[in-house]
Amino acid sequence: MHVLVLDTIHGGKVIGAAYIAAGHTTDVVDVYHSTPDELREVQHRHYDLVVTPVHLDPDHPLHAHSTIPVITHHEAVRQLLGEHLPHPMIEITGAQGKTTTAHALAHILPGKGVLHTSTGTYTYPTKTLIGKKSITPASEIDAVRYANQMPGWLVAEISLGVTGAGDLAIITSPDNYMFAHGKKCAIREKIASARHAKRVLVAEGVFCEQEHVVRVGDIARCDGMKCTVELDGMTFVLTNPLFLLPPYRTPLMLAAAAAMILHVNPMPLNHFTALPGRMSLSQIKDLIIIDNANSGTNVATTLCAARYARHCSRASDLTLVIGQVEGDGAVCEGFSFDQIAYAIEKVQPSHVVWVGRYPDPGTDVYEALKGKTDAVCTTLEEGRDKAVRITGKGSIVLSVKTWR
Repeated sequence: MHVLVLDTIHGGKVIGAAYIAAGHTTDVVDVYHSTPDELREVQHRHYDLVVTPVHLDPDHPLHAHSTIPVITHHEAVRQLLGEHLPHPMIEITGAQGKTTTAHALAHILPGKGVLHTSTGTYTYPTKTLIGKKSITPASEIDAVRYANQMPGWLVAEISLGVTGAGDLAIITSPDNYMFAHGKKCAIREKIASARHAKRVLVAEGVFCEQEHVVRVGDIARCDGMKCTVELDGMTFVLTNPLFLLPPYRTPLMLAAAAAMILHVNPMPLNHFTALPGRMSLSQIKDLIIIDNANSGTNVATTLCAARYARHCSRASDLTLVIGQVEGDGAVCEGFSFDQIAYAIEKVQPSHVVWVGRYPDPGTDVYEALKGKTDAVCTTLEEGRDKAVRITGKGSIVLSVKTWR
């Protein structure tokens, strides 16, 4: 079979190499930097299959008018993985809560395994870092290989959908945004990608009508810092203060519900602690620092982090470090100027440290922020250091959208 794989940047090289290893003739094309002449040359070749990333503009000339089969990177990876898979194997996707859900589930699963997330790929139970790769579906190929070599389980975070391989797919959030040049709906694509999954677990608000779908509310319910999970006659009551925090409540409920589906005891969640960049608490001098800087940072998590910081510090004084790191291609949906300005207005911080590109002079957002911004920095680290220097008391919230 002659295969055309599009997008060398977001996993195409890995997928192309896997097709070659399987005995196929394969061309891999950089759809972003190829010249028009190079693209026309490819257009005139004969292929039996085109493999395209889900985020590519559907009107791109290399597949818009194709008369041969076109599949996504997600579908290609499922086919390439075949039947030799780790067990259990869980795939996690969603606009919010993917990483926390993945880490929480890995915390629960017994024995050896591999956790692949945006924070890195780790072996368990030692939590040894193997390396860092993107969460494109192609990265799952190596993650599966690592898990099979152990042998052990695999928990894999994937962007913009799942491959449907393995035992369970989890969709963590109904939050939506447009992508692929504004021509595709993220939640619709994620739901569609799960059609091959054996079982699907979804957060509240995710309307997935496929077979074998379980809603988290059918298994888990929260009351304060307690969460009760029930399935097939088994009941567990979990206790963890993180259930009080909205950014943790749903991911922990999903992890507990997944454990029940997989017939695993969820009680280790009682000892799960906040992850760096996801509401973790630290202290420097007399200042409380709440770290909410990650790829899923948005208005809702910023407001939650500010409430949490003021509760922990017992003071209203708060410095907000906010923005989006420039050139961070790993972040699919951005943190717009309007959203950042709205978050600042709602939090009412004593000081603001802006990270990343600042609004242009003369724009409405620029005018609205006049007198409210104490400093503009390039990186999260610079913003944090500046905040520590200018904050006399109270707390600091790091709410920068960035890849971590």
